[in-house]
Amino acid sequence: MTEEPAPTTCSAKGCGNTATWALRWNNPKIHTPDRRKTWLACDEHKESLSDFLARRSFLREIEPFT
Repeated sequence: MTEEPAPTTCSAKGCGNTATWALRWNNPKIHTPDRRKTWLACDEHKESLSDFLARRSFLREIEPFT
């Protein structure tokens, strides 16, 4: 039996759109410099999610997500 991959939807609250961006971040107070967490974003929420992380100095990279 083969397991279906989990859907990859936007991390914005209440959004069910397919993710097209990976926002890589870390919190320097609790994560080592090389650790990356990932939020997924659709085109509509890319800016708002990346702004949220950037204001906290958590955003490290934004990459296309396929």
